Amino acid sequence: MCGRFAQASEPQAIAELFTLPVDAVPSYRPRYNIAPTQPALVLRRHPHGDGTELTFLTWGLIPSWAKDPGIGGRLINARAETLAEKPAFRAAFRRRRCLVPADGFYEWRKAGKNKQPIFIARQDRKPMALAGLWEHWQSPDGSVIESFSLITTAPNDLVRPIHDRMPAILPEDAFDLWLAPDADLQALQALLLSPYPASLLEAWPVSQRVNSPVHDDASLIEPLPMLFSPDDF
Repeated sequence: MCGRFAQASEPQAIAELFTLPVDAVPSYRPRYNIAPTQPALVLRRHPHGDGTELTFLTWGLIPSWAKDPGIGGRLINARAETLAEKPAFRAAFRRRRCLVPADGFYEWRKAGKNKQPIFIARQDRKPMALAGLWEHWQSPDGSVIESFSLITTAPNDLVRPIHDRMPAILPEDAFDLWLAPDADLQALQALLLSPYPASLLEAWPVSQRVNSPVHDDASLIEPLPMLFSPDDF
């Protein structure tokens, strides 16, 4: 499960990641502790035109058929292995895929009754692109919520000692395929089931302040000594 991530890069870095002009990146403030139900920047194919757009969607996918938008809080992640089968995700997997830029994500390593928060980022500190799905939900009164879910996959060698799942991070040469409206679903699933190379990532312990979404500043990703003894793991 991925329950927190950071989105704090300069607009230029986001533009370079997706090969876009800088003015295509909407104004946003750096975020170091994005939590479910909060908005985040997402790249998707434009739903009413050609090309792509960077826009803000709510984290926690609300299926178009949902009666209660509260379901989104339970659908922040989608397992790569079952996307084509799960009613909440299969339509979005076919037609509404997206990429979520992130400076890194948090996982919690168990230590007895305690948990050590760990931040995982690219070694070069450039932003990464997390695979996601998005949906359009309209309430009976006509109000609209557009939301997304992050796709998770089996962990690579770096993340495996920390957690049994990790976000599906896509390489840059797979972006066009992931967003293509006519992409072969089996080819897409093969992308998701190949974890991002561990050699390109780095992980380090961070403050337990990240446990509360009230805290959202750059100090959250600063490396700290392990809070618990390795013997606790």
